[in-house]
Amino acid sequence: MYFWLKVAHIASMTVWFTGLFFLPRLFVARHLRERDARAGFFNPVANHLFFRIATPAGVLTIAFGMALIPWVQPGGWLVAKLAVVTLAVLLHLYLGLHLYALGHGHDKHSAMFYRLLGWLPLLLLLAAAALTGAKPRSFGEAPAPGDVAMVGHAHSPGASSTP
Repeated sequence: MYFWLKVAHIASMTVWFTGLFFLPRLFVARHLRERDARAGFFNPVANHLFFRIATPAGVLTIAFGMALIPWVQPGGWLVAKLAVVTLAVLLHLYLGLHLYALGHGHDKHSAMFYRLLGWLPLLLLLAAAALTGAKPRSFGEAPAPGDVAMVGHAHSPGASSTP
């Protein structure tokens, strides 16, 4: 069961991030009035990509990820990965707002803005992959989540601050 949940999580994440990579490229084409910018092409393709491909894949990614949580070892990596996933969801919603605005003829950003925005999914994907691969228990001096013995010892009277 764990193996298939992980496969489904990775597959749906791949589809979700493909949508996050491609939407800013469509926004650049629309802004520069390229061939892909025609309303007859842009509107159906961008809406289909966002609403019928990327959004369901994002929901499935999160659902499969939540189902995997009981099997993973907790630690600082999980907290950080959940923060990265939260940023990916916020980026997804932000792209949806831009899609809505572009659908109503409001384009207030430059092509350079959309090109830079297109790099954000890559950074989020690399961060999530690095955290998942390395699985650090904690970051710096922060205790690992659930490490009560260490927290209690560090705050006891007369405890030394050096290990």
